[in-house]
Parts: sequence; structure tokens; C-alpha cells
Amino acid sequence: MQHLFEVQGMTCGHCEKAVTQAVQRIDAHASVQIDRGQNRVVVDSSADPAALRAAIEEEGYQVA
Repeated sequence: MQHLFEVQGMTCGHCEKAVTQAVQRIDAHASVQIDRGQNRVVVDSSADPAALRAAIEEEGYQVA
């Protein structure tokens, strides 16, 4: 299942890596596609979207 998140505060490659790793801590098999210019994170995962959102927020990013 695909989940789309609008994530504020990603400014560099390190940010992308942090978001990807946060998602993959919830679902190690998740596919993560990030478009920093559009502030979008697309996650292909069967995990609970609320858990994915919480993991991203724990890294210090705002999820709209």
C-alpha cells in the first residue's frame, strides 16, 4: 500500500537518509521515494501509516 506524506524541513541528503531510515525501522522492506522540492515522501509499505508518520516526526520533521 502506498502512503503519501507531506514532510517539512528536509533540506539535504542527510535529511532524506534520516527519513528513509526512520521509515525502515518500522518496516524494513518499505520502499521510500523522496522529492525534497515538493516536500513529499511516498512510502510503499503495509505498516500502519500513523506509525510511519510518528517515526518521521521523531526525527524532527513536521508531517502535514
